[in-house]
Amino acid sequence: MSVPVMICAKQTNFDACVTLAQQHGLGIEVQTFAYPDALDGDWRGLIHHYRAALESVPGPVALHGPFMDMASGSVDPLVNRVVRARARHALHIAAELGARTVIFHANFIATMRNPAYRSGWTRRQIEFWEPLAEQAQRAGQVIALENMWEYDPDIIGQVVRELDHPGLRACLDVGHAHLFSDMALDAWIDHLHAMIAHVHINNNDGTIDEHHALDDGVLDYRALLPRLCALPNRPPLALEIEDVGAIARSLAYLRGSGAWG
Repeated sequence: MSVPVMICAKQTNFDACVTLAQQHGLGIEVQTFAYPDALDGDWRGLIHHYRAALESVPGPVALHGPFMDMASGSVDPLVNRVVRARARHALHIAAELGARTVIFHANFIATMRNPAYRSGWTRRQIEFWEPLAEQAQRAGQVIALENMWEYDPDIIGQVVRELDHPGLRACLDVGHAHLFSDMALDAWIDHLHAMIAHVHINNNDGTIDEHHALDDGVLDYRALLPRLCALPNRPPLALEIEDVGAIARSLAYLRGSGAWG
């Protein structure tokens, strides 16, 4: 049942996460470049530091792209221009770091439930992501669209399915699906299934998107982990947890469950 495991590392805990990855044979999902202060700051200097550190990481490397206020497929061409520039920048950084998976949020406006918005949004997403998926594929990368506010797995699933490009897949965020969806997690797993290239795991209290240890919250990972480990493409399970002690607890939990180790 064992699957690849990664640690999500931000600028504040990057070095500690790299040490854990070295000790346990894990991969790293770099999240530093998801934020504008890094993208507009000394990002080249960060790449130099990160690339040297990641050479010692035994597992795969992924990168979380920018997501704050990123409305891909916007009806406003100026907004699209900004989001596309940020996405291309993230793909460039991923290539520099040797990251093969790049995660972006879909950012569907979940309160807009009228069919016209959804159909237009889907069409614009396909138009937006197609050239980026082609860029990613040329670099040996895969873009994974992550659910955030989406209440239905088919919001992302339809984009991936209709574009039908090997450079675009889905990232299932378990905590987001539990908090913001109308559908049970089993339905998300069943629906996205072979589209899933990456999985974010953590726990929460059922009301707020807090990144707790796997054993600290309402999500029952004893039931969830066998389903996630049985996904056909064996996507890595990325521990999206900021506290290093909680990461270590979650690794022990994964080992005890038989999902890893």
